[in-house]
Amino acid sequence: MELDDLLKLIDHVSKSKLDDFCYETGEIKLRLKKNAAKEIVVQQKKVKNAASEFAIVQNCEDVFDADTSKKTDEASSDKYIDSPLVGIFYTAPGEGEAPFVSVGDRVKKGQTLGIVEAMKLMHEITCEQNGIVKEICAQNGDAVEYGQKLFIIEEA
Repeated sequence: MELDDLLKLIDHVSKSKLDDFCYETGEIKLRLKKNAAKEIVVQQKKVKNAASEFAIVQNCEDVFDADTSKKTDEASSDKYIDSPLVGIFYTAPGEGEAPFVSVGDRVKKGQTLGIVEAMKLMHEITCEQNGIVKEICAQNGDAVEYGQKLFIIEEA
């Protein structure tokens, strides 16, 4: 299945009234679920639904609207950089290589901070402002969800 066909399929399923879609052919098995990734807030702590790690995306259209993945805390100058999709988070370009950034590093707008791999495609996570890396919220190799906080950047 080509990437264009896959994107069309995701678009059609997201616009349909289907909640769950499964496609199998040869060696390919694809399962799309709507509203499969939910978070529950209990005493100000986020608890992940275990099934959410296996969902493709919460809402297929959200993958392509990554501009909403950057949030700012109104009470401070910290900028939260969230995962634009479900996948595996990497802090370095390859195994055994130095990480893109570390806590305390100065970063520039457009600089690559990490990578989220989804369906064998690598999506670079970039910084939208100059600043200092205050916190890296996910570990190398972690499964991350759409909207999960990955970095906190302090305005410099």
